[in-house]
Amino acid sequence: MISADHSCLTLFNCCRSLTSVKQIHAHLSKIGLDVDPLIAGKLILQCCTAISASLALTYAHHFFGCLKAPDTFMYNTLIRGYSESQSPGCSFELFNQLNRNSGCSGSPPRPDSFSFAFVLKAAANMSSFRAGSQLHCQAFLHGLDAHLFVGTTLISMYAECGRRNSARRVFDEMPQPNVVAWNAMLTACFRCSDLEDARALFERMPFKNSASFNVQISGFMKAGKVESARSVFNSLGLKDDVTWNTMIVGFAQNSYFDEALMYFRDMLHMGIRPTEVSLIGVLSACADAGMLVSAKILHGFVEKSWFLENISVRNALLDAYSKCGDVGMARSVFDHMTVDRNVISWTCMISGLAMYGRVNEAIQLFYEMEESGVQPDRITFISILYACSHAGLIEQGHSYFSKMKDVYGLDPGIEHYGCMVDLYGRAGKLAEAYKFVSQMPIEPTDTIWRTLLGACSIHGNVHLAQRAREKLMVLDPNNSSDRVLLSNIYAVIGQWKDVAAIRNSMSTERMKKDPGWSMIEVDKLAYKFTAGRNYSGFTQEAYEKLGEIMSRLKEGGGYVPEVKSVLHDIEDEEKEGSVALHSEKLAVAFGLKRLHKSKTIHVMKNLRICKDCHEFMKIVSQLYDVDIVVRDRSRFHSFKDGSCSCKDYW
Repeated sequence: MISADHSCLTLFNCCRSLTSVKQIHAHLSKIGLDVDPLIAGKLILQCCTAISASLALTYAHHFFGCLKAPDTFMYNTLIRGYSESQSPGCSFELFNQLNRNSGCSGSPPRPDSFSFAFVLKAAANMSSFRAGSQLHCQAFLHGLDAHLFVGTTLISMYAECGRRNSARRVFDEMPQPNVVAWNAMLTACFRCSDLEDARALFERMPFKNSASFNVQISGFMKAGKVESARSVFNSLGLKDDVTWNTMIVGFAQNSYFDEALMYFRDMLHMGIRPTEVSLIGVLSACADAGMLVSAKILHGFVEKSWFLENISVRNALLDAYSKCGDVGMARSVFDHMTVDRNVISWTCMISGLAMYGRVNEAIQLFYEMEESGVQPDRITFISILYACSHAGLIEQGHSYFSKMKDVYGLDPGIEHYGCMVDLYGRAGKLAEAYKFVSQMPIEPTDTIWRTLLGACSIHGNVHLAQRAREKLMVLDPNNSSDRVLLSNIYAVIGQWKDVAAIRNSMSTERMKKDPGWSMIEVDKLAYKFTAGRNYSGFTQEAYEKLGEIMSRLKEGGGYVPEVKSVLHDIEDEEKEGSVALHSEKLAVAFGLKRLHKSKTIHVMKNLRICKDCHEFMKIVSQLYDVDIVVRDRSRFHSFKDGSCSCKDYW
């Protein structure tokens, strides 16, 4: 029996998919070994920790329910599994069940330090102060509140709930906190945005390990203090993989895209093998920067390094291709996923198709997702509502909105209400949009009113725009973009005195409009262009090429500048010069100058593309026989042979 147990345990250690676990379980069930506590515990452990599919956790829970006398280890394994899943609340149910059973006669399983630590992690992941404080009381009753493991998790839980003082009290009551406890308290300071206390605590630490420095780097990165994080990194002599990963992810999250790629390459040169975390971090940098070439290079690296077996890495790769404008490659990555597709995989692909204007495919994929048994989540519904919004599918969008609660029991969040306002607004149904906002069961936020204001800007509804602006003056009075939108509406209808009044108020209050910029990747480097005249370095090439393009477009392309895009009270001739200097035009000109062998130019910009630039791109794609892909603030525009994938509805 011992030999058989050992063989089974070895087999479980090799399992990396739910299918493999089921096959071994079926064999064990036939020979009666699946009820052996050691083997049963190993089966549950493998499903909860080694297999990422959510179905594995469900399978383990079902098996657990069939056991007559599960022990504390089995309870703890499931509690831990749920605490790290999308359903952390299930940890509480299991813990309560374990707690109730401990009072029964005989020798029932009892909660131990691991039980409390794992369920406290669930409370932390849910940011549930009420549940966490109740668990703290129970830990006290069980005499485990002073346990180092439990105390350290309590500190983390209170920090996640934003209760820094409670975390500090737990720490101060520890008789002999070890380095893990000190690091937890340091993390709590950063989590609660107390950078000065974090610095002071770090200086007071009686002992530090590599994790202490990594906590500092991570904390500074999350606070946007990139140079402080870089300083800590440079001060370290020996850097482990976690240190490198933290820097790469931090750079990506703070939009330091080139640095993320550079540090990833430096890490490889140092002989440090990348992990799931570093690959996801650098792929997210490519996704956010629209760096398609770099994403393709990383794809090759992922295949050679056998990381394609990792569902999180594959999802990051899928997301990178989707956001870089190569929806064909995104679909290829998605199609090669079979049993391992999770809700993130489906949602990424639906979102990618929607952003690219392939709405019918996005809707069809949503139906396939439902048929596959994977339940859509709130983010999935945001993606499908977004698809309907950008195609003017009002009835279908309303149907999906109702389906959220009626079929899947998901209460719409503020993002879903925002999608519906956008759906009505883009279609020009402004009265319906306003009525929808007025009847919302939750209080409309500044985002909701800003969405309505944006729709008013597109369709020139001054009266409703003023009403939305009045609401925004109360909810977010210092947001410059709201005033710019209202100014644009006044400019379109020629109310220049009102435009001047708004611009003067912004100047008086020292508000600045977000500058427009566009980015293009050439030879693995990202080049950033801003609107206006700046004759220096590589921009000189762009201006010279753009001048040549504009001459050709006016002579043979029938291009007439859309001067309404310039919202200033100046002569039309001056307006033509202004629209000619928009950053996306400069980026495309630079691409035509440098990318001799490429048939596709990929540009990413931070603002919504204007009508003039949209028309410019269509004509350039036809005259120069080149495909142009522009990712603006909300979607992709694929220009080919004089037309755009958005069908001029964006």
